Amino acid sequence: KLNGMSDLEADQAVNKITSELEMSDYIDRPVGKYSRGMKQKVSLARSIIHQPDVMLFDEPSTGLDVLSSKLIHDFILKCKKDNKAIVFSSHNMYETEKLCDRIIIIHKGKIVASGTIEQLKKDYQKDSLEDLFIECIGGMQDE
Repeated sequence: KLNGMSDLEADQAVNKITSELEMSDYIDRPVGKYSRGMKQKVSLARSIIHQPDVMLFDEPSTGLDVLSSKLIHDFILKCKKDNKAIVFSSHNMYETEKLCDRIIIIHKGKIVASGTIEQLKKDYQKDSLEDLFIECIGGMQDE
């Protein structure tokens, strides 16, 4: 049983999420034989199978191939369109700019900037999120 779901609800939820994440062909295979990308999809599926109102994505496309990354991005955009609250953590500025409306830049445990990407770019007079990030953390650093 899945967290209070009936067998029918659980089957429907598994079928829906495995279809959305293009995992249906792998459903009966041992997880230990999955590729890194497929294991990442399994982890994602496990965390969202119950359709929570708030979703946390921590570096969801790290280590994935281009097609798997696009699939994950499209899924996140669908969640966003469905008005799910999404907390997204990434070091990938392109991905962040594509998927996020508002950002918080954290450096050494402190919030150094917060707001919409467009407003922060305007405030810091930067054309790219990467340049904005570098400005907010005090420039290029050897860390």
